[in-house]
Amino acid sequence: MFKINKMDLLVSIYIFCVVVAELMGGKTFFIADIGGFHLNSSVSIFLLPIVFSINDIITEVYGKDRTRSLIRSSLIVIILIILFSLLATKLPASSRFLTNEKAYETIFNISIRFSLASLAAFALAEFTDVFIFSRIRERFGRDNLWLRNNVSNFIAQFIDTTTFMFLVFYILEKSFIDNLGFIFGLILPYWLLKCFMSVIDTPFVYLGTKWLKNCRKENI
Repeated sequence: MFKINKMDLLVSIYIFCVVVAELMGGKTFFIADIGGFHLNSSVSIFLLPIVFSINDIITEVYGKDRTRSLIRSSLIVIILIILFSLLATKLPASSRFLTNEKAYETIFNISIRFSLASLAAFALAEFTDVFIFSRIRERFGRDNLWLRNNVSNFIAQFIDTTTFMFLVFYILEKSFIDNLGFIFGLILPYWLLKCFMSVIDTPFVYLGTKWLKNCRKENI
């Protein structure tokens, strides 16, 4: 009989989102013109809200220590992706593969600055999300899951976006004011878009929590 443990499936989806966001998140697409500002987004905008939602689901059912263990495991996965990408692009290609080598390097020769920025932003945001979610639940009890889900996600997503944008786009040769104006012009619309995605995901957090709780009861 075909059977999948619900927790295993949830962790697999989490790792899938982390890996795909790391490998394919460099592509951006146009969304809209807002007051003359061209709003673009990384394709990872569809994956990151899922990651934060799974954080909240697992924290709600199994507690913050279980989620922190998953985050640490994901950080190791990102580091391994970076290291193997560097190895794979540095190895000399065989004669049969030479025609594809340039395209291969273009796709997988990850920028160290982008990768380290992504790693730092992910770590800070994920642990912040779990911390805030847990503190709100301790303060207000187990009711109002929507509140702790969205508040923790809004704050964590802001930290994620701000950390990444500053590490990638801050130019030392320019003044702090110049950098601040340019970078926040990127941060605010992107963060608001992430918040909107978080709100949309809220019903799925409720469904996922109920689904995982039933799995836990079955195991007990």
